[in-house]
Amino acid sequence: MTIFQRILAGEIPAKIVHEDNDILAFHDIAPQAPVHILIIPKRLIPRVGEAHDSDAELLGRLLLVARDIAKVQGLDQTGYRLIINNGRDGGEEVPHLHIHLLGGRRLSWPPG
Repeated sequence: MTIFQRILAGEIPAKIVHEDNDILAFHDIAPQAPVHILIIPKRLIPRVGEAHDSDAELLGRLLLVARDIAKVQGLDQTGYRLIINNGRDGGEEVPHLHIHLLGGRRLSWPPG
């Protein structure tokens, strides 16, 4: 089980900011910005590169939930970044698709 599956199972506590039938969002335990929230599907999709066409609706909903959380966090006026890592060279650490929502400070480009 990945750490995200363990959070979903209630084995590991998380500071949850959003939950519905398909999606969970919570604060990252090692934040890289003042606001750093992870948004995950409850159904395991290891990475975006392994998503199926049948996942299209869920993938779209992940982005809309990220938008809504950014508004609640007050980031919609100043800006924020959404990041999806795919594979080792892409910076993926947990093989469970997730979106990083970062904001609350000016973010540099390129990211690294």
